[in-house]
Amino acid sequence: MRCDRKATAVNEVLVPGVAAQTKNSENPGFLDEMKPITELNETETWIFDLDNTLYPASSGLMAEVSSRMTLFVAETLGVASDTALVEQKRMFREHGTTLRGLMNDHEVDPDEFMAFVHTVDYTRVDRSPRLATVLSNLPGRKIVYTNASVAHAESVLDRLGVRDAFAGIFDVAAADYIPKPHPPSYAILATEHGVDPVHSVMVEDIAPNLAPAAEMGMTTLWVRHDSEPNPYWATPDGEADYVHHETDDLLAWLENVVKQA
Repeated sequence: MRCDRKATAVNEVLVPGVAAQTKNSENPGFLDEMKPITELNETETWIFDLDNTLYPASSGLMAEVSSRMTLFVAETLGVASDTALVEQKRMFREHGTTLRGLMNDHEVDPDEFMAFVHTVDYTRVDRSPRLATVLSNLPGRKIVYTNASVAHAESVLDRLGVRDAFAGIFDVAAADYIPKPHPPSYAILATEHGVDPVHSVMVEDIAPNLAPAAEMGMTTLWVRHDSEPNPYWATPDGEADYVHHETDDLLAWLENVVKQA
């Protein structure tokens, strides 16, 4: 499993209880830059994160993906699962993602890793006619922007019943294996899909991933997790001004935008 690339990512979660610390996200200043929802019905491009955004985090799909990552580390390094979990956490901490650590330290092929960790039970994701309806009524084109793979995104969108609602899927391979939140990834997305940031909205469950989008001029929406407290690394930083809107009910929020159209 060898690869020369030095930067990549996959959507990743930490197993609850392992490093699932939380911090208070109630920052009275971080919504100061909120733009009126009535202006969003003129949006040209909606850029949606995939996992734990278009479907609820409570589905457990990403927890299963994370467990598969631990298993991959164990099999690749020939170590027990508890040792693999420690190593996985180290790579996540030092390299930003487990996959980047595996590539840098162990020359792992990202395609092999992606295929392995996404061999999961997609029936955890329920069909969502309500999401299909609101996406079809939402003005502007829609793009999925994910640190995972196109194959994974297509599987999730098929389960949700919304694959046809999206004009494109921009995955980490399309970004030359530069993951969110690294700004060059966003620049590649904008170039390849002709995105005008000023007339675009980015929707994410990991708030720091919205920072480069806001810097480019996009309006941003942070989707809080529906069940457990958001892990500290998914919440806005201190005096963050890159979160313009927030919700713990994406469907209701989007329906409100549609009502203003």
